[in-house]
Amino acid sequence: MSIVDEEFDVVIIGAGISGIGAARYVTTAFPGKRVVVLESRDDIGGTWDLFRYPGIRSDSDLHTFGYEFKPWKDRAAIADAPLIRDYLRETVDENGLSRLIRLRHRVIAAEWSTADAAWTLRVRIGDTAEHRLIKTNWVFAATGYYRYDEGFTPDFPGREDFAGVVIHPQHWPEGYDYSGRNVVVIGSGATAITLVPSMVSGPGAASHVTMLQRTPTYVMSLPRVDTVALALTKLFGERRGYALTRFKNIWLDRGVVKGMRTFPRVGRALIRRVNKRLLPTGFDVDTHFNPPYEPWDQRLCLAPDGDFFAAIRRGDASVVTDRIARFTESGILLESGRELPADVIVTATGLNMQLFGGMELRVDGSPVDLSETIAYRGMLLSGVPNLAMAVGYTTSSWTLKISLMCRYFCDLLAHMDSHGYDTAVAVAEPGMATRPVLDLSAGYVLRAQHTIPRQGTELPWRMGLSYPEDAKLLRGALFDKSLHFSRIAETSGVTTESSHV
Repeated sequence: MSIVDEEFDVVIIGAGISGIGAARYVTTAFPGKRVVVLESRDDIGGTWDLFRYPGIRSDSDLHTFGYEFKPWKDRAAIADAPLIRDYLRETVDENGLSRLIRLRHRVIAAEWSTADAAWTLRVRIGDTAEHRLIKTNWVFAATGYYRYDEGFTPDFPGREDFAGVVIHPQHWPEGYDYSGRNVVVIGSGATAITLVPSMVSGPGAASHVTMLQRTPTYVMSLPRVDTVALALTKLFGERRGYALTRFKNIWLDRGVVKGMRTFPRVGRALIRRVNKRLLPTGFDVDTHFNPPYEPWDQRLCLAPDGDFFAAIRRGDASVVTDRIARFTESGILLESGRELPADVIVTATGLNMQLFGGMELRVDGSPVDLSETIAYRGMLLSGVPNLAMAVGYTTSSWTLKISLMCRYFCDLLAHMDSHGYDTAVAVAEPGMATRPVLDLSAGYVLRAQHTIPRQGTELPWRMGLSYPEDAKLLRGALFDKSLHFSRIAETSGVTTESSHV
């Protein structure tokens, strides 16, 4: 039997925005519990520390993307990554969380033992062969939903012929100089919409940037500064103003998403009208900004203060809608026969999804096939005891759901403590109708459907799509007939009890 090096009550995996938030909620609710945060990278911040491409920023307002317990103080509601990193470091410092965080600790395997009511985690330290075994009653997986070590890049014919530089945004070289160069950005998602205006502005700007897209996307322009938020803060003070701004933005965002999904033709027409007004006279809006899908079938892209459209109006940037035939020595040959010259090609072609950082999961010796599990209340997995996963929203601020999940998680722990339970597991009814856990048609979701959990069609197995919907579910009844609790009796093995409201 392997010797366990350490034991904890809760292990949080990941020190990004979800993991830091979870650590604050758990330690505040349970100051006596043994908690640790394991982070595989060299620093905290997750996404906001990993991505270093030009202009990286939030695509949600920070009044809802920030934590409910820590007001966002900067004037910019749409914030660049350095400001978000500073915000996360402040959260860690103000809540004394640095003592809990262990960097360069990667969880490579986790095995649950029903007899012990505990997970045993195999943790690799840094780049060495050193491993430690950590035992814990609960795992809170705040690992994000994509692979940190690689992005998605299609196999482009002729790539080896290209004489210039090819960069994926997920692996942007530190201090890379693209000044005066001709750049082609392949892709039309949030990363591309951010890169284009950033690379043609300020010192060291590219000579020209072309966004090459196979399929158009919806792009909306919103103010970088929320003047209503500033007024509310001035009138009601920092904390009340922040709370009121969050309330305003939650319901405004919900109204926009629900309205566009209910009346997609109206939504499409409104976005087209705004795009046409912001683009040069005579611009072919219907070719380059007319997606073949409805609004919010995929995420809408955000252009703060219309910076993306301004770059096109100035002539610093352009959009080409076509398919790639092959790379050439001097650029990209399109199926239409046109060749785009390039010194630098940026493959903003997406992510590779991966849950739990790729760690191997076992329950009582049997491997867990994530594609056969069903998400309960958007955070527990059927048949997998004492493991919560942090998955935020795809149609609004990610962190809004994390705050609700953390509150529910703490209430669940408190209930188990008060009743002497040490195990909680969601049990799905056999033959339950299911669908993909993420209701988006984005490429990275479609590519990964065979590797990720599913969701049911009815509550509590259906993933909530909005904060108001989840607030009712996660702040309502704590459990139901689908959530089973058990305790290990001192002398007679395991006693199981199914509790429901």
